[in-house]
Amino acid sequence: MSDMIFNVEHVTLRFGGVISLNDVSLHQDRGEILAVIGPNGAGKTSLFNSLTGVYQPQEGTITFVGKNGKPLSIIGRKAYRMANAGVARTFQASRMFSAMTTFENVKIGAESHRGIGVVGAMLRGPATRRDEKHSDARTIELLKFVGLTEKANAISASLSYGDRRRLEIARGLATDPQVLLLDEPAAGTNPSEKQALVKLIRRVRDEMGVTILLIEHDMKLVMALAERIYVLNFGSVIAEGSPDEVRANPVVVEAYLGTSTEEAESK
Repeated sequence: MSDMIFNVEHVTLRFGGVISLNDVSLHQDRGEILAVIGPNGAGKTSLFNSLTGVYQPQEGTITFVGKNGKPLSIIGRKAYRMANAGVARTFQASRMFSAMTTFENVKIGAESHRGIGVVGAMLRGPATRRDEKHSDARTIELLKFVGLTEKANAISASLSYGDRRRLEIARGLATDPQVLLLDEPAAGTNPSEKQALVKLIRRVRDEMGVTILLIEHDMKLVMALAERIYVLNFGSVIAEGSPDEVRANPVVVEAYLGTSTEEAESK
């Protein structure tokens, strides 16, 4: 029996008369690198927002299974509760604290997980000082893991796109997640940065034991990383399988290119 971490069943998400997700069903096993692909407007970000409690679908169920094996219904829960449960994410558009240093950005993630709070930060009792020491150590550890130790004191706005993506991953990992959702992690990066990103994402799964779910338009990166892929189009799942299966699927070819495989070969 598979060790499932996400189970999505017959989810429909509407905004007025617009259907963003239409009867979507998918699952992800713990430890799996899973990709969700599709043309612009296919519903990928809506799916991510539904998995993290930002959107509340009108129909269907979404279940997250933590390490304790206890199923947790996502629909109806706030985003911060899902983060506390072990679901972290990055965003396509950078959401760093641009005026803060690289170190400070990651430390905020670590402290939010430790729950120091405003009162604790003001009083600075023994427990607060212990938590802060732990947060500092964790931040240093994560900066080393993603290769940003030498840029710990750099203002985050000055970082290259590749470094910003690594910073966002480090900040997500600082919350000690069980699953990390990556929204267009390669956006804005150059080819060498993409190669480094592929290696880093694999290490996050292999060395830290964090399950990876990603949205990505760079098909070369997806095919290099993903063990299984779901394809969305107009809010519906149109294909699922291994990278080779998805690459050869004529329905996927038509969705991306606007033509069938047979028509494409005849041109």
